[in-house]
Amino acid sequence: MTATGLPGRSVFLVEDEVMIRMMVADMLEELGYKIAAEAGDITEAMRLAHATEFDIAILDVNVNGKVISPVADVIKAKGCPFIFATGYGSSGLPEQYRDRPALQKPFQLDALGKTIEAALRGS
Repeated sequence: MTATGLPGRSVFLVEDEVMIRMMVADMLEELGYKIAAEAGDITEAMRLAHATEFDIAILDVNVNGKVISPVADVIKAKGCPFIFATGYGSSGLPEQYRDRPALQKPFQLDALGKTIEAALRGS
């Protein structure tokens, strides 16, 4: 597949499952995006959300049994778009963020690319 990501666009990725995080990072790079930062737990995600510049974030909803809401709050305050990745469907999203885009795990490259592009256009 041809890279479709806009040059210079970067992604902050939060996913607690290492293999899934690696797979999504590979998919993002294949789409032409750069990985700004990756986190596998809420504490690291909070630190990176504050300290890292990125264009969009992809957030696992449940990170080691903890809801991602505090990280989403930081990203929202920064004015950056974000997408949830979840195995629970939209009903599993934090209530205050049910209007945000969500990718149902497992997702394909095409769905990832389209969801990111739509979220970036909407920001």
